[in-house]
Amino acid sequence: MRWDKVTRRRLWAGLVATAAVAAGVTVWALPSPSTVPSESKHASTVRPESKPAPVTRNSKQADALLRSALDRQAHQDSLGAARDYRHVLELDPGNKQAWYGLGLIEQQNGRTADARAAYEKALESDPSFMSALYSEANLLRSSDPDRAIELLRRAVAADPEGTAVQMQLGFLLAEQHRKDEAEEVYRHAVEIEHGLLSQVPEEFRDSVSRSSR
Repeated sequence: MRWDKVTRRRLWAGLVATAAVAAGVTVWALPSPSTVPSESKHASTVRPESKPAPVTRNSKQADALLRSALDRQAHQDSLGAARDYRHVLELDPGNKQAWYGLGLIEQQNGRTADARAAYEKALESDPSFMSALYSEANLLRSSDPDRAIELLRRAVAADPEGTAVQMQLGFLLAEQHRKDEAEEVYRHAVEIEHGLLSQVPEEFRDSVSRSSR
């Protein structure tokens, strides 16, 4: 099996949501099943490089450790998962998946400052990393709603078709009494997926329905 960047990306996309749920991290959910958003096809999924990174022994070890960490998280072994993630970072200090996984574990354990720092490290490696944008916004929803809104706007910019994130941005804007902005976000989401109209708060529903026809 060739351990190239495509393989690593597919590995992560297939397992990250399972790890997030196993870690016990609450995500903002619509009535339809929702987890941490998958990586956008529009978003950058690797650190900017002029040429693809060569496949090395370290990269193979990092991949194996990532799989081990995700499996440990799925089986509620957060200590073992954290250990594996830290070993990944010894091999690849900018590995966004490892930083994100550590963030989930820290958030699960109530260490919100450490969780936020880990999410920020993931975003230093990839500013469009959807999972980190969404999870950090979730973490900050109550304590720093302005920052949470900024992060969700970045997520929407990275994936303009991502209606789940748009709806959560609309909810948060409405909570902060930024109604004009919330209505605009809801309108855009409903234009993409009309079935979401029933999830729009009642005070916005008529105006959103009229403008999206």
